[in-house]
Amino acid sequence: MEAWRVSLCFFSLYLIISGAEADPLQDKRALLEFLTITRPTRSLNWNETTPLCKNWTGVTCNRNESRIIALRLPAIGLNGQIPPNTISRLSALRVLSLRSNRLSGPFPMGLAGLKDLGFLYLEDNDLSGPLPLDFSVWKKLVGLNLSNNRFNGTVPVSLSGLKRLQSLNLANNSLSGVVPEIDLSNNNLHGPLPSWLLRFPPSSYQGIGDDVTHFQPPPEPPTRKKPKGVTKTVFLLIVISVSIVLLAVLAFVFALCYLRRKLRIVKDHNLQKKSGMSPEKFDSRMEEANNRLSFFEGCSYSFDLEDLLRASAEILGKGTFGTTYKAVLEDATSVAVKRLKDVAAGKRDFEQQMEIIGGIKHENVVELKAYYYSKDEKLMVYDYFSSGSVASLLHGKCVISYG
Repeated sequence: MEAWRVSLCFFSLYLIISGAEADPLQDKRALLEFLTITRPTRSLNWNETTPLCKNWTGVTCNRNESRIIALRLPAIGLNGQIPPNTISRLSALRVLSLRSNRLSGPFPMGLAGLKDLGFLYLEDNDLSGPLPLDFSVWKKLVGLNLSNNRFNGTVPVSLSGLKRLQSLNLANNSLSGVVPEIDLSNNNLHGPLPSWLLRFPPSSYQGIGDDVTHFQPPPEPPTRKKPKGVTKTVFLLIVISVSIVLLAVLAFVFALCYLRRKLRIVKDHNLQKKSGMSPEKFDSRMEEANNRLSFFEGCSYSFDLEDLLRASAEILGKGTFGTTYKAVLEDATSVAVKRLKDVAAGKRDFEQQMEIIGGIKHENVVELKAYYYSKDEKLMVYDYFSSGSVASLLHGKCVISYG
């Protein structure tokens, strides 16, 4: 009896391990069918021989690699309608991003089966037709962006019933009809009410919170009575006087703008002459200074700060000068980002230090690819190496597996 229990434990352990290492075959087949029909113009490294959860671009699996939980395929040239019975078979999907492609046709009704869907991004496509009437099937929906398409019809009333929805963008479509009713009563919201809420009755936002500023409709302008003693001649004199004053003010403003422009041209000319910089290089330098995320010459990355902040992050380590993260962008590009702390340096000093660090070229030193400076945030961007840090190699720290 005891030997039978031991055998049963070993057999259960084998099933758990083999299940964790297995590829989600049903999800893989669904994605390969989707890829065959939509024919993206940008090639993907998807094929039946490679592990789906480890190598496929834009695919994220759960910890035991048994299901796909996120699919991000922005701007890869997907064509045609979203084929039925493909993505809808990814029943564990939480994030779906197909933005900035060439998808057309109606809203994919098969997505109604994705009960765990929390984020849906289909903006910047050519989708058309009415929106689904019942959005309540996605009770976990947090972010929804369907902007810049050709959807028509009315705005579904069921959107107002999504309790977790934090971001909704339906801009630049052909939607019509009335705005759905809204009820924000008996909550704990704070901040000012937007002016568009004035179209709803006061009962819609009674008791929404103690720290909410209500907009009051502007008072009607008081009716002015015409003075009895003002003749037509006096009225004309007043109009002429006001016109002369306005013309004088306009002339002064135009003269001031002209002088400022001349002064700026002279200043730029002197600066160019002093620094020996051509107008093209000067404009380029000014444009580069205005960029929030600064890349070094020869860097092949093309993401911006918004993409970096929207990426999933994993802490790699903490040091004296800050914390290092692994950031995975929507196109599956991985970079290492060091977030500096307690760095009291002005913008010019910080940029000079970054230029010095970025100029270091050595086979044993990771090259700095980009940096970001603001008053409250300072970031350094490097290539990500999955082999681990120097400290882990020197001290023999093992990597913990969460699979």
